Amino acid sequence: MKRETGNSKPAEDWPTLLKDNARSGGQKPYPARSPERAVWQFRAGGSVRSAPILKDGNLYVTSVAGVLHAIDIITGTSKWKFQAGGQVHATPSLFAGQILFGSDNGKVYAVDLHDGTQMWEVPTGAEVWASPVIRNGVAFFGSADARVYAVEAASGKMRWVQEIGGRIYSTIYAAERQLYLGCGDGKVYCLDSSSGKTLWSTSTGNGIDSSPAVVDDLVLIGSEDFFFYAISATTGQVRWKYETGLGIASSPAIWSDSTFFGSKDGFLYALEIQTGRLRWKTRVGEVVTAPPMIGDGVVCIQASGTFALDTANGKILWRAGLAGAIQSVPVLAGETIYLASLSGEVYALR
Repeated sequence: MKRETGNSKPAEDWPTLLKDNARSGGQKPYPARSPERAVWQFRAGGSVRSAPILKDGNLYVTSVAGVLHAIDIITGTSKWKFQAGGQVHATPSLFAGQILFGSDNGKVYAVDLHDGTQMWEVPTGAEVWASPVIRNGVAFFGSADARVYAVEAASGKMRWVQEIGGRIYSTIYAAERQLYLGCGDGKVYCLDSSSGKTLWSTSTGNGIDSSPAVVDDLVLIGSEDFFFYAISATTGQVRWKYETGLGIASSPAIWSDSTFFGSKDGFLYALEIQTGRLRWKTRVGEVVTAPPMIGDGVVCIQASGTFALDTANGKILWRAGLAGAIQSVPVLAGETIYLASLSGEVYALR
């Protein structure tokens, strides 16, 4: 199965939302057993709604209090922290020794990976909840000001800005020449990555916060209109759609010929990519908004606790309950699972 990938990283690194630009969510043999203990616990000093990222033995976590923390994964202690000028809801991304992330003050920051000093900042007109995605040295991100930005990742120099029809909370999928994203106006957009020009847009019945995956010429994305869509990446034509019980903010993850996503109806769904046929659905909570994470035959999801389900049949293999509600995405690395909670706790479970 052909997939677009971003900058190649060592397997242990987890540089962006759902691990990579292909939204693979891991795909390495992770343990299919329940974690037995917390190796360490770190207090972030503010609610964490974004996902952690991992690089060279450090875990990087942003909090709603506007702080980016660098945490040593062996000891669970702080190496440095950076204070942004506003709250932070966005998952950061890594590029060439820098960490890029957006803030509610409308700025996207680039911070040095090693010491937390600011390298550059780029202003937008409203909060930035989407994660920057880096492709060929260019960082692409949307803002709630209804604009998509392309900046040079090394310097922050603006390449282009393109206005579309509504606020953008969806993280862009960057292919070689096209960008795909959902928008608050209810449309899925395909933009030319070199100019920002709209190549096509396809309407759904409500706003879109889900971030797309693209595989086998299909853009896979959920909408608040209760439907999950497969759209031709070339033409924008809807190939199929599947109705769930409520809106879909969860971003899909891909494994083999299946796509997995959560719905606000409380179920985790597994659909066949080419046809949209339901493989299985399993109730994991009241509302599911986090994206799922894939291991070796296991799909993990944050809902009312952390669930691990069999990718083949949706059977719950284990559940880990923690002291705080968890909304973000776990990071799976070897024998350890890293989690961040709404109460501001970061955990390493093994």
